[in-house]
Amino acid sequence: MREPWEFQLARIDSSINVPMASIPAAATEGALGTSEAAIVVICHHGMRSQQVAEYLERLGFGSVANLVGGIDGWARLVDPRVPTY
Repeated sequence: MREPWEFQLARIDSSINVPMASIPAAATEGALGTSEAAIVVICHHGMRSQQVAEYLERLGFGSVANLVGGIDGWARLVDPRVPTY
């Protein structure tokens, strides 16, 4: 749920990107899967993704998680191969 340039710089393997502005359409058009699908929302530091996770929960998505610390935290704590920016 990061901007395309952010996703180009750093991403977790097998993740897909839906920019924040596209989330409402993606949620209603089925691009995020069904309401039972497990979704982990990621942004740079975890603040935008928290807002999106809460929004998706209000829409009825039942298995939504926010990656606390975002891609930056992931790169620093889990996978140092992921670039930081």
